[in-house]
Amino acid sequence: MSHNANRRLALLAIALASLAAVGAALFTQYAWDLQPCPWCVLQRAIFCLLALVALLGALLPALLQPLFALLSLLAAALGLAAATWQHLVAAEQESCAMTLADRIMGASGLDARWPEVFMATAACADKPRLFGLPYEYWSGTLFALLAAVALWLLVKRKAPQRYRFR
Repeated sequence: MSHNANRRLALLAIALASLAAVGAALFTQYAWDLQPCPWCVLQRAIFCLLALVALLGALLPALLQPLFALLSLLAAALGLAAATWQHLVAAEQESCAMTLADRIMGASGLDARWPEVFMATAACADKPRLFGLPYEYWSGTLFALLAAVALWLLVKRKAPQRYRFR
């Protein structure tokens, strides 16, 4: 498989994993009643952004793929920062109303346009758990893995062709 095809597949994998994360969050919200806080829905939005960026990178010419790998890395880093903030700061506060996450989601209009996906319906202090771990551990881990894939795409170089068969 060619170097460009590997990059395309990796970007597609980032996009699919990001969309799967949003799908899993929606499943746990509606099937298991694990309601999202403002930081949770912000991370959903970042997963959607990451999916969009990675998908565009996979579909556009190979020349642009490193740029979209970089943008994917930045989006994954934003998601990891949001998950870390949720765990270290927001989950320890009594109220997470009108935090940065609320302001970003309100400014984006996503919560008004698609409330079933992006409306926060719980407080950060509720600390929902999935299989015994705080929800932000799961999203943070996935953001870190996707950032590692994007970073790998940026540092991986095409192997030189050492042998030529005539």
